[in-house]
Amino acid sequence: MSLNSLFSLEGRTALVTGGSRGIGKMIAKAYIEQGAKVYISSRKAPACEETAAELGPNCISLPQDVSTVEGCRALAATLAEHEDHLDILVNNAGAAWGVPFEEFPESGWDKVMDLNVKSPFFLTQSLHGLLKRNASHDAPSKVINITSIDGIRLNPWDTYSYHASKAALIYLTKRMAARLIKDGIIVTSLAPGAFASEMNRAARDHGDQVAKGIPMRRIGNFEDMAGAAVFLASRASDYVVGDTLVVDGGVVNAALGTSLEG
Repeated sequence: MSLNSLFSLEGRTALVTGGSRGIGKMIAKAYIEQGAKVYISSRKAPACEETAAELGPNCISLPQDVSTVEGCRALAATLAEHEDHLDILVNNAGAAWGVPFEEFPESGWDKVMDLNVKSPFFLTQSLHGLLKRNASHDAPSKVINITSIDGIRLNPWDTYSYHASKAALIYLTKRMAARLIKDGIIVTSLAPGAFASEMNRAARDHGDQVAKGIPMRRIGNFEDMAGAAVFLASRASDYVVGDTLVVDGGVVNAALGTSLEG
């Protein structure tokens, strides 16, 4: 096997939720450039269709709200009308909510926990049959949960349910991996740091300022996300199971804390 082929996605079929913008769009674009056929899903049909048109004929729009179990099952059923198997599932759709502790509402808690934790589980469950159809331990299918460095370390904002949800999804990734590896399905997680997106408006609108707190002195770009996402989807990572790949320019693992001495 050529080392170049380790990262090829030629002939593979992928589904990326939240694929119409931000990190999801970056991942969809990267997979298409590596030869995959990519279905993208998002809650807003016009945005989903616009992105599919932009990314070309190997990108197919499947609009669906996956914030409920019914929505997850509906998306799986729609995909099954187009494909008899699925090689790669990227659980990227997510939400955040930031309100001071004293005012944090139940609605903000439930919305974030439902979309960020419940939906990846039940969408994977709904797609289990398609994921395992062509999977084997020699040629596994892949499930990639998009988590966050906020599931590993604290940020300074009042995003209580977001912190909890991403930490939960990182651990849920391990538990799902332990079950699905039996079917030749590898589950991993990708934890981004600062990438410009609708969810991370600080990185999008104040990138230069945010970069000052990142050891690499810049926010993440398309190539950074593409490299990590392609690695986890491709043959190159077939022996990586249940782990979380941190893509953050060193914030989690190479940033020194502050000293209280003196």
